[in-house]
Amino acid sequence: MAKEKTNKNELSWEIPEYNKPKRARFWYIFASVFVFLAVFFSFFTISQWSLVFLGPNSNFLFALIIIIAASIMLVNESQEPKILKFTLNPEGVTIGKKFYDYDEFKHFSVIYKPREDIKQLYLEFKNSFHPRLSVPLNETNPLAVRDYLVKYLDEDLERTDPPLSEQLTSILRL
Repeated sequence: MAKEKTNKNELSWEIPEYNKPKRARFWYIFASVFVFLAVFFSFFTISQWSLVFLGPNSNFLFALIIIIAASIMLVNESQEPKILKFTLNPEGVTIGKKFYDYDEFKHFSVIYKPREDIKQLYLEFKNSFHPRLSVPLNETNPLAVRDYLVKYLDEDLERTDPPLSEQLTSILRL
């Protein structure tokens, strides 16, 4: 899937547009029950061991958000992620057709833990409103990526594990 292409001036490989986790049937059953209960309890409550309809006090917005989120997940589930070319070059980072100059990044970190099957590159933006870029290294040599990026960016040596948000996403298979 990902072939590393090295050049004196650039390093590139292919990555999926987004991570599509493998989910068991149990996950879908649990997610369906969760969606049903969330929508149900946005219109009903339990008071003194009896079910009470909330009427105009129902949480319509919450129900709508849950239904939209479930619909988006179903649509994404039916599609395979696009494969994008990820390139590191002297000017910056290119992902597909999008280019980021190195000046936009605060620092980077490469996490490689073969026993845990973790091989990721993290690029942290200076703008805190821009989410961190998490790039799977696939078959790419993590030392080659680190050696290349250290010429252009500061390395975050304190990051030794994936961020908590990614760990939770992985556990919940979202």
